[in-house]
Amino acid sequence: MSVETFGKTSDGQNVERITITGGGLTANIIGWGAAIQDLRLAGHGDPLVLGFDAFEPYPEHSPYFGAILRRYANRIAGGRFSIDGQSYQTDANFLGKHTLHGGSGGIGRKVWAIKDRGADFVTLTCRAADGEMGFPGNLDIACTYSLKAAGRLVIEFAAETDAPTLCNLAHHSYFNLDDGGRTDVLDHTIQIEADAYLPVDEEAIPTGHVVPVEGTALDLRAPRPIRNDQGAGHVSYDHNFCLAAARGLLKRATTVSGGRSGLEMEVWTTEPGLQFYDGAHAGCAVPGLGGVHYPAHPGLCLEPQIWPDAPNRPYFPQAILRPGEVYKQTTEYRFRSPA
Repeated sequence: MSVETFGKTSDGQNVERITITGGGLTANIIGWGAAIQDLRLAGHGDPLVLGFDAFEPYPEHSPYFGAILRRYANRIAGGRFSIDGQSYQTDANFLGKHTLHGGSGGIGRKVWAIKDRGADFVTLTCRAADGEMGFPGNLDIACTYSLKAAGRLVIEFAAETDAPTLCNLAHHSYFNLDDGGRTDVLDHTIQIEADAYLPVDEEAIPTGHVVPVEGTALDLRAPRPIRNDQGAGHVSYDHNFCLAAARGLLKRATTVSGGRSGLEMEVWTTEPGLQFYDGAHAGCAVPGLGGVHYPAHPGLCLEPQIWPDAPNRPYFPQAILRPGEVYKQTTEYRFRSPA
């Protein structure tokens, strides 16, 4: 384990980078957004995630590379919700109408504090202040990254509040199991353990329906390539897959394999939803890790979470956290080299 200065924010705060190793993995985590900046597996030459070699591009160019997604991952329609009859308006940072990933500011753009660390783990903490991005209550969050036997990256969240609020945290790494993002991930093979998904409207807001995947392009129950050619070309994925009706025990949600490397990644989680995004708009104007210029679809996101727009859909799994309760989430990304 090592700690070094990775950069400084515009207001002069130090951004530290912590390196941890274990289970054949090496991870670099930075204080900015508690983000995974780099992740490597022994025997695989390229990074497993997208990121930047220096801090400077993160505030302006990062599409949430490796970061923790603020108070409420995904979308809230109109940026409006109510708790106990009290209405709230949150930052409308998506299309000028809706809230995406908790708003334009917040914990994903803050420097987190290092609370504890060891050779194979680090715990970072942050407070989302009452009223920040329009959300009620002070929310105190801890995120622990640990590297365990057999290539397991384990992410554990805990959070408490002093007033009823929303809490729906998610990790947002972009993964490329072939070549670190030099080429796209459309030939990766994916399988998702979900019988239903949430269709969305033209503004990517859930319609409110829960639809069986059978007979649709979102039937990923059997492994198949991400590439989804219809007519002129690939039809992109950015949808919530319904894993369960509530948070529960840790279970496998998805399996992905590199199209050329054969490297495999499983995602295990306690969460009831999984947002699968194929990275259609993740290309950057500046080079990424190792000077790589990321094309379209350079990495895929698999984000366990509560379903999007749940505050406005009472029949969805809910994300309300109250004083005296402790929010807990565990997600594991398990890597396995080809036989």
